[in-house]
Amino acid sequence: MGARIAIVLIFICDQCPAMTEPTLSLIPDFDLSARNTLALTARSRFGVLLDRPEQIEALFALAEERNLPLRLLGGGSNVVLSEHFEGITALLATKGRRIVATHADAVVVEAAAGEIWHDLVTWTVEQGLGGLENLALIPGTVGAAPVQNIGAYGAELADFFDSLTAYDRLEGRAREFGPAECAFGYRDSLFKRSPGRFVVLSLRLRLPKPWQPNLRFAGLAELAGEAELSPALVMARVIALRQSKLPDWRLTPNAGSFFQNPIVTQEQAAPILVEFPAAPNFAQTDGRLKLSAGWLIEQSDLKGFRLGPAGISERHALVVVNYGGAVASDIAALAAHVKRTVLARFGVALHEEPIFL
Repeated sequence: MGARIAIVLIFICDQCPAMTEPTLSLIPDFDLSARNTLALTARSRFGVLLDRPEQIEALFALAEERNLPLRLLGGGSNVVLSEHFEGITALLATKGRRIVATHADAVVVEAAAGEIWHDLVTWTVEQGLGGLENLALIPGTVGAAPVQNIGAYGAELADFFDSLTAYDRLEGRAREFGPAECAFGYRDSLFKRSPGRFVVLSLRLRLPKPWQPNLRFAGLAELAGEAELSPALVMARVIALRQSKLPDWRLTPNAGSFFQNPIVTQEQAAPILVEFPAAPNFAQTDGRLKLSAGWLIEQSDLKGFRLGPAGISERHALVVVNYGGAVASDIAALAAHVKRTVLARFGVALHEEPIFL
């Protein structure tokens, strides 16, 4: 069903560059309870808002000077925050988006890391540009999107990736990355596998000309017969599908799809498909099969299950919900129960998408 996104980088600054302008003002006892989509009670010893890329270097230096751990958050939609973080939490809020190049076969657009992802998708569609419409309504920021290689409804960010600029902490400079360097995989990238090293500053996406709709996913295929099919029409259908299946985090706090769809060998999948011949499965290029985590959870009788103030949504088995007053330990206990139950029932190990901090 896609993923929620939030840039999350943890640093313990031991070799950061010397203090440079601009200086930063720390906010003490920073409340993050309204800055994570699970609405978990969470506070940080200090907080700081970053609205310019050049503040990144100063932030590292400040953390080193204070001898404090540092973490960087985007939209707070793919994290499970601990009740208290004894360090600095920085919120990336850089803004800006533009068309940077028009070619015969594509239009290249650029957006700052702090832009809201869905706002970028909407803006491209309003410009008459297609490509990103299947990725509409994924909460989070532009800077976090390539970290997780977000995906939904038969598309993923890597399909449209052109390049990005990221600050490399080890080299102490901004660097450009092309598609091959990012090593994109299923909900994975170089940046996700190198926590603490990179901060994405801006992202460039290559939107194809002419536009070809991606209607392979269930719920979109019937649009193929529309006489005036457009990116706006596909985006509207994607939004409607997401809203019909996934609870709105603003009304029912959640972190979206909480577990990744497991990719297993043919041997692992065989007993499941013998018992359930219609079980959702998707062939991978390496011969393995991707199973539906939501289906496995639902077949384990966990849809709607509650454990204290946390539970599995009654609307979608992939969604973990905070029913009020939950903290990180409640979410961890629920996730552990789900993983144990599915493993015992199907012999398949599930892994969380959100990062516990």
